[in-house]
Amino acid sequence: MATDHIRYDILAQEALRGVVRQVLVDAAKNGLPGEHHFYISFDTRADGVRLSPRMLAQYPEEMTIVLQHQFWDLVVTETGFEVGLSFGGIPERLAVPFAAVKGFFDPSVQFGLQFEETAETCGEAAEETAAPPGDRGTPAPAKQKGGAPAVAAVPAPANLEPAKDPPENPATPAGGEVVRLDRFRKK
Repeated sequence: MATDHIRYDILAQEALRGVVRQVLVDAAKNGLPGEHHFYISFDTRADGVRLSPRMLAQYPEEMTIVLQHQFWDLVVTETGFEVGLSFGGIPERLAVPFAAVKGFFDPSVQFGLQFEETAETCGEAAEETAAPPGDRGTPAPAKQKGGAPAVAAVPAPANLEPAKDPPENPATPAGGEVVRLDRFRKK
């Protein structure tokens, strides 16, 4: 197979992270319209992620936050976002670079994006590990094997309805087809 010197996989992921950025910019400026709310999964070990030691101990690899009713001071920059959230009744401020985002899901319209590490950024294939238990307002994300560079659109299950309060352990979106960029390359 020919070598991809352009790295379309990286370009596509950067463009889709731009979608996440624009949605958060709009939410910071105008609030969440209608029933929209967001589940955002990110790598807690990534450069630029800022979490309290308590949260980092509870989520040493990955966590999912919910931006719905109880978040404040959402600030979005070119490279990431900061937001205030409550975890178990304790207010926290966290910062997440867009490069650390692994998934974005808006169940109100069944829209999701899933980002995988590229071979360039992850080296060897990622190991599959169990997710830590969720805290109130922070559902534990599902882990998956990484390795092949790809971007996937993740459709929501048909029976998912918006919740008034974030669930303890929401179901992982399932049932969609993961489309790998390799499918479109000439062989």
